[in-house]
Amino acid sequence: MVIKPKVRGFICTTAHPDGCRALVKEQIEYVKAQPHAANGPKKVLVIGASMGYGLASRITAAYSFGAATIGVIFDRAASGSRTATSGWYNTAAFEEFANADGLYAKSINGDAYSEEIKNSTIELIKKDLGKVDCVIYSLAAPRRTAPDGTLYTSVLKTVGEPYTNKTIDLKTKTVSDITVEPATEEEINATVKVMGGEDWKLWIDALRAADAIEDDAVTVAYSYIGPMITHPMYADGSIGKAKDDLFAAAKEMTAEGKAKAYISVNKALVTQSSAAIPIVPLYIGILFKVMKEQGCHEGCIEQMCRMFNEKLYSPQVLTDDENRIRMDDLEMQEQVQSEVDKLWADITTENIGECADIDGYFEDFYKLFGFGADGVDYDADTDAEVCIPSCK
Repeated sequence: MVIKPKVRGFICTTAHPDGCRALVKEQIEYVKAQPHAANGPKKVLVIGASMGYGLASRITAAYSFGAATIGVIFDRAASGSRTATSGWYNTAAFEEFANADGLYAKSINGDAYSEEIKNSTIELIKKDLGKVDCVIYSLAAPRRTAPDGTLYTSVLKTVGEPYTNKTIDLKTKTVSDITVEPATEEEINATVKVMGGEDWKLWIDALRAADAIEDDAVTVAYSYIGPMITHPMYADGSIGKAKDDLFAAAKEMTAEGKAKAYISVNKALVTQSSAAIPIVPLYIGILFKVMKEQGCHEGCIEQMCRMFNEKLYSPQVLTDDENRIRMDDLEMQEQVQSEVDKLWADITTENIGECADIDGYFEDFYKLFGFGADGVDYDADTDAEVCIPSCK
């Protein structure tokens, strides 16, 4: 079939296998070309491995350090006229390249929140690797079924008071004001249950109980803080409450000796999740313009390559005074944020092309689904059915 992007809401309902493969290859080549830390992980579990920071983490671990990797994904194969998800194509491509390069790479497809997938993953670790020495926790799901069977759904709301600020309608590229209402206590608690640290701790506890994790293992989960513009919607909002819980989980696991647990505070980037948060996409568009002009823009692979090689596996883990790894260090530079503030104050629908890199935003959005890769013929007849070697 000829595969074209079909966008509905905040997601693209199609994905391109050749485009995804090309973009995975591009990330691999980037990592190969970078300096690598002298010591790094050798047996890595990535929970949420098929897109974004999780995929970039898996690529970096494999191609910076030659690590064997197991990735937990939750993706769909192609069926009839429906393409597979981009995460499925990304994982198939990664396994193909890793296997060709003599690297161990296997994947588990299913709900990472479930006990079944935890058990299947641990069984694979015990069988093939013995123990893992690094666990990356990179889940970004809207819902979670807890061990007691309760289904929780997260919300993207403020806490305490409504918040009004500028936002962008990505479909019409129109800038307008939006007021976001506060979450109820029940909604906040549900968001914490979905996006907080409970499941991360359950994973580490399960690995520890099964003797499937090294005594000195490192584990990292990802978060975001951002500038004051986004704080009511993110750092101080319902998501922020969940991220606070994630941070508390890191401190708890480290204190209890379960693992050396860190939060990596990453840069704002285009993801399926960020596209759905009011106000944030407009900020990202302005941020991209400023950081590209100042020569400090990074995508997922640049962030994760730098995080692994320059921060996490440097001779001493480089953290702030809260023991967080700050990968948002370039985003939060004063010269970046002061320029963002100026453009934010001036931006309107009429001058959006001058004040924000909306084209760059959409370029990154479509690349999430394999569209816009160099050297791919998007008018060609393409076989949508692609196999993940370890998920046959």
